[in-house]
Amino acid sequence: MSHVTASSQAAAQKRPIARYIVIALIAIVVALLPFVLTLTPYVLNISMQTATYAIAVLGMTVVLGYTGQINLAQATFFGLGAYAVGLGTVVLGLNFWITLLLGVGIATIAGFVLGLTTLRLGGHYLAMITISFQQIFDLVLTNWADVTRGPDGVAGIMRPSLFGFEFSDDRFYLLLCLVFLYAAIAFVWWLPQTRTGRAMRAVRENQLAAEVIGVDTLRTKVIAFTLSAALAGVGGALYAAGFAYISPDNFSFARSIEFLTMTLLGGAESAFGALFGTSLLIVLPEWLRFLKDIYLAVYGLAVILIMVFLPVGMWGFVRGRFDRFTRSPAVDVASIPPLDFDVAQHDGGPILRVTDIRKHFGGVRAVDGVSIEVERGIVHTLIGPNGSGKTTTLNVLNGIYKPSSGSIVFEGRDITQMSPHERAGLGLGRTFQNIRLFASMSVLENVMVGAQRPNCANGADRAELQERALSAIKFVGMAEQAHAIVKNLPYGHQRLVEIARALAGRPRFLLLDEPAAGLNSTEKRSLGDLLNRMKGHGLTIFLIEHDIALIEQVSDTITVLNFGKRIAEGEPAYVMRHPDVVAAYLGEPSHAAA
Repeated sequence: MSHVTASSQAAAQKRPIARYIVIALIAIVVALLPFVLTLTPYVLNISMQTATYAIAVLGMTVVLGYTGQINLAQATFFGLGAYAVGLGTVVLGLNFWITLLLGVGIATIAGFVLGLTTLRLGGHYLAMITISFQQIFDLVLTNWADVTRGPDGVAGIMRPSLFGFEFSDDRFYLLLCLVFLYAAIAFVWWLPQTRTGRAMRAVRENQLAAEVIGVDTLRTKVIAFTLSAALAGVGGALYAAGFAYISPDNFSFARSIEFLTMTLLGGAESAFGALFGTSLLIVLPEWLRFLKDIYLAVYGLAVILIMVFLPVGMWGFVRGRFDRFTRSPAVDVASIPPLDFDVAQHDGGPILRVTDIRKHFGGVRAVDGVSIEVERGIVHTLIGPNGSGKTTTLNVLNGIYKPSSGSIVFEGRDITQMSPHERAGLGLGRTFQNIRLFASMSVLENVMVGAQRPNCANGADRAELQERALSAIKFVGMAEQAHAIVKNLPYGHQRLVEIARALAGRPRFLLLDEPAAGLNSTEKRSLGDLLNRMKGHGLTIFLIEHDIALIEQVSDTITVLNFGKRIAEGEPAYVMRHPDVVAAYLGEPSHAAA
């Protein structure tokens, strides 16, 4: 269901249709050019190289651009597809299409295994592992001559045929490559609009926040790595048949660096950027050959300048200029349905029971034997001096830290060893003291990621997810800015977006870590009203806060920690006058405070 005004809705529907028609016409014209123009075999070879490389680079768009994971072994998966076709058709005499499937399958399995075993690391560790994997592949191709034919490579690879039609003519084979390329572009372009694609972008922007709101980050990264490897396998298979000869030099570490450069040069976050970057990096040296001996230096300098001054890539720069003249659809706030909190009713008993939880970091006892029971439908506030263990306790409840000992029971279920995304699936929501949003995504996209958490009754339909997200955004008063990019919002509005994202996931228990931090007095009063409204809908809130006025405005029960231990608990009036609490905050001895 859409919530834009009638005129803007009609305009919004016309724009994509017109855009698709233009893109389709351009694609058809490009595909037919070899049949209209007289192109030399050299130009056709360059075009085939561009098409096959671009498919592998689209895989880099998925793993690097969408998911933010470094992959320096893309040439390995490209080579697996190529060698499957080369050895399968030449040595084993298999049909091209069978070897194509075989090559893609092998590359996909290799990507899955490599991702599953390495993606828990990330960063420079992941880069080192993928480099090592690439180097091992290079050594195998060169030295296992009995199978790979070593440095001599595989020659005589035949072009495929389809329904009796032979693709021996370079023009027709280029057309076949373009068909595969267009399909890959369409898939990579469509991917960010899906649940998996939004999860990938969330992982790229802030992996911890993504995990906490219900994204299985390891699974998401493995999917991205697997898809990247599969696309590289397709490109490699088509490359081998197109050029009839392959050798280890075609799939070296330098090729992986080329794929990475093409991705960054065109724009890592765009399918069209991948095509643009590949075309530029292959064609640019050909344009510069008239410079003879210095052309490589000029080529390298041009690439460096583009990457330094256009960090979003060539296509990202063009898209940014275009977006300046594109207006977001207006949101019809009145038509957005109210937020359904869907808080299940129970016979009674605490919603959360924490028993003797301890969390030690070496010799530091950050949390030391804390026990807490949180009743349903209240605001339970956790306070204490700086360094008292509040945030550590929250991280243990949320699953970011595993407790050294003790147990956590949520709605009668032991969740002590569950991961953050599993706890989110049970109905635990979370915000952070230092805001963790997906900065380059819109408000609506941020909240949609929260709405699609596991076990959430929002359905698989994008419109249903969008409706849920808009309801949450409206509840916090941000509906008119639903299409704004989060990083462009004021700090206080970003706080509200983070709360909306948590609410969209239908939480039954919401953990808020100092939500008033950085807000002015007016914003704090509005936040207090918002928290009371949330409690009025039956939501249980576990709050960490320092602002006394806000604490007194919203709290039903207060627990006080000091040096990792609970020193007081009860109603606000009782706790605020407790001698141990006064001593903890003012530094007075307990008997003097009394």
